[in-house]
Amino acid sequence: MPVVSKRAQELGTENAFVVLAEVNELVRQGKDVISFCIGQPDFPTPVNIQDAAVTAIRGGRHGYTPSAGIVELRQAVAEDIRRTRGLDVDPADVVVAAGAKPFIGYAVLSVTDYGAGDEVIYPNPGFPIYESQIRANGAVPVPIHLRESRGFNFDPQELADRITPRTRMLILNSPHNPTGGIISRDEMAAIVEILRKHENVWVYADEIYGRLVYDGEFVSIATFPGMLERTIIADGCSKTWAMTGWRLGFAVNRRLAPYFTTWITNTESCASQISQWAGVEALNGPQDDARRMRDIFLERRNLIVDLLNDVPGVTCQNPGGAFYAWPNVTEACRMIGARDSEELRARLLHEAGVAVLADIHFGPRVPGEGQHIRFSYAASTEAIREGIRRMAEFIRASSH
Repeated sequence: MPVVSKRAQELGTENAFVVLAEVNELVRQGKDVISFCIGQPDFPTPVNIQDAAVTAIRGGRHGYTPSAGIVELRQAVAEDIRRTRGLDVDPADVVVAAGAKPFIGYAVLSVTDYGAGDEVIYPNPGFPIYESQIRANGAVPVPIHLRESRGFNFDPQELADRITPRTRMLILNSPHNPTGGIISRDEMAAIVEILRKHENVWVYADEIYGRLVYDGEFVSIATFPGMLERTIIADGCSKTWAMTGWRLGFAVNRRLAPYFTTWITNTESCASQISQWAGVEALNGPQDDARRMRDIFLERRNLIVDLLNDVPGVTCQNPGGAFYAWPNVTEACRMIGARDSEELRARLLHEAGVAVLADIHFGPRVPGEGQHIRFSYAASTEAIREGIRRMAEFIRASSH
């Protein structure tokens, strides 16, 4: 029997989709489940964007595009970067892919060599595909811990301590998945000062939630003097314009753009031409719907945080951005006799009909930080109220 590679067997996954499959199976069996496990806006894509796609279809725009993307979209991205970050980038610096996620792998592939011991520092907890892609592409993952006491940011001194001669890239994600934390301007400045001493370290700036900021401001590390050249700005259309299924993302870096383009030629060929024309409209068209969705997410954030802080054994910081809440459930686990957040997650699903993700779905638990679960509040107000009510009732009824 032919063998399967060790790499394939050890490849990580995004547990939101694993839990979602479990939820869907329970729903198929007739179980009443309220799901907070997937990071996907629950709004329809704005009509003007849908119409742009239909126009592209009717206009015969069905074929391959250049691997880097259509010129019109690359221009729209460059203009958006100037508008939102004040950075002067050229359309030639922009590469388009089928979602922002592929650029995680393309970046690792472009700045590290397989099996050479090259290191990539990434946030923990964090988007699980960071670690998965680092390992799969033969680099060494180096987690840097996000701490609740710091608003789910890392201590800059810990960053300084983790950089070695083998460090090739630092991954930053602000606003952050899964905690909703934001890196402030002062904190970003401290990171920049450390990186100035290590000129060979690239930065992968995952800014997919950059327009979903509720407290403070969105700050891109690329805006600091000398950082644009060594920063890969990664963004996309999924979260801001409710376009997750359209699969459209982009990365910006002058030096690496040709390499990203070649990776795309080797893998996906190009993003869907239809989606690309929709993306042009998303970036260039009216932004009323995007602002409305952001305002609704803010209302939901305020609601879910207030409700969670009234649940026995639960405390929850106010996430500054994205659409995730990351409550501390250490005491709740103790109250119901659950050994950890993963047991709490499973019991919430099967006994209370509430689907969430556990902290271990986003990396190893940070020592001394207790137990956490993640709620995606990309859900209706009614679902939030009922889901937290069920959780509170479950903990009260199950407490010893």
